[in-house]
Order: sequence, then structure tokens, then C-alpha cells
Amino acid sequence: MYVIQSRSLLAPGIAEFVVEAPLIAKKRKPGNFVIVRPTKTGERIPLTIVTSDAGQGTITLIVQAIGKTTRMMHQMGEGDAFEDVVGPLGEPTPVANYGRVVCIGGGVGTAVIYPMAKGLKDAGNEVISIIGAQKSDMVILEKEMGAVSDELLITTDDGSRGMKGFVTQALAGVMERGDQIHGIYATGPLPMMKAVADQTRASGTRTLVSLNPIMMDGTGMCGACRVTVGDSLKFACVDGPEFDAHAINFDELITRNRAYMKQESEALKSLESDQSCKAVRAL
Repeated sequence: MYVIQSRSLLAPGIAEFVVEAPLIAKKRKPGNFVIVRPTKTGERIPLTIVTSDAGQGTITLIVQAIGKTTRMMHQMGEGDAFEDVVGPLGEPTPVANYGRVVCIGGGVGTAVIYPMAKGLKDAGNEVISIIGAQKSDMVILEKEMGAVSDELLITTDDGSRGMKGFVTQALAGVMERGDQIHGIYATGPLPMMKAVADQTRASGTRTLVSLNPIMMDGTGMCGACRVTVGDSLKFACVDGPEFDAHAINFDELITRNRAYMKQESEALKSLESDQSCKAVRAL
């Protein structure tokens, strides 16, 4: 059992959990993730380790309540415990002093880009960060990203915070300056990462994205997280989660990620129905 030391709400539907996991905290590197099973009968959820404290023996996870399991996780709080936390998993982010890099986080993808940006900043890079959200109250980790960035740009779809528009528009502005960029790192919804890849392909700028496909065991055994990269079939859990964005077959991956949308919708409706019945019985 992995005890939740604290839970705080960062934005509507987005919560931060600090979880006791001392062995994982000791070994975690930027880009690593864990698979969390909140209850004995729960679904396995892959989550990036946002940060860790080896001294306290804790890791920090950020969860957006979208489906049944993540909504159930949001109902857990300080003193509750996750049934399983397995990790650290995945290949760490390749970190070196490349020069000037751009780190892009879309939505809750900012929770994934933060440890990458911090690792790149610690390695001596000039870090330009772009984080985006639908609206101002959905912007997360602004202070943390600002602390590890030489320049932080914020975009919102409705213009209520920072630049109105998408992260790709902010990236276009950075690229149009003409300054040499030695690497671009992007995380967020698949369409966003695909758009970033399309945007940087012509210039040949090295672009990495962190994928979060359907995943079961995290060891490469089940094959659920397979993704086509160039001419090769890769498994995001052991070969990634970061890959060359220009080589990923995004269209195939988007289709695969939608394979269980009907079942996910039905599970969510079942959860909402159960909770509604409990609320009525409690009256």
C-alpha cells in the first residue's frame, strides 16, 4: 500500500498527490513514470513522476479526472492509500547540455514536461517553455515552470491568460525569431504533439514527444502500448515513453487510443449512476 501524504487541487479536475514510495523516489529520473492501481479491482494508470524527494521518500503525481479510475482517484485524499505503485518505469529523458531548447506542455501535459524542463535546465541548457490550457484557471505549474525556464510563455484558448491561441502558435513565434534551437520537447494531447511534429519537420529541429498510450503492465509484455516509429514497432513502456516526433505514426496511435472509448464511457456512466444512488440513499 502506498499512502497519500497530501492531495491538493491545482485546477478544476486536476489534483496533485504526494505519495509515499521511498524505493521509487531513490531511483527516479526525469522522464520516468509509474503505473498506479488505486484499488484491488482498479484499472492500471500510467502517470509521469512529476518530482520526487528521496529524503522524504515521496513522489509527486498529477492526475486529471477524466475517466472512471481517475475520478475515483480524485475522491481519495490524505491518509488513503493506492493499492499498487510500480516503477520507476520507462527510459529517462536523454539529458545533456544541448544549448537552447524549447519545452512545450499542453494541458495536463505540463505535469509531464516539468521534470524534463528541470532536468534540461540543471544540465545547463537555455530553456524556453511554453505551457497552454483552455483558460486561465486551467494553467498548472506556472510557478514551477517559471523557476526552471529562462523564458516562459503561456497560452490559453480563450485568451484569459497569456497569449490567446494554442501552444503551436507560441512555438511559431519563437521559431520565427531565427535563434538556433537545439531541441524541442513536447507533451500533451496527441493532436497537439502531432501538430508540433508537423511544425518542426521542415526545419529538421530535433523534436521529442512523450507518449501516454493505453498501457497495462509497463514491462513490454502485453503489447498494448505499441506504436509505430519509422519502420519499427516500439513499446512506449520500455522503449519510450519519449520518441522522435517526426517518425511517429500519429494517425495510427490516435486511432488505437480511441479503441475503448465506448467501454470507457459506459464505465464512467456506471460510476456516476452508483454515486447518484448513494447520494439519494444518504438523504
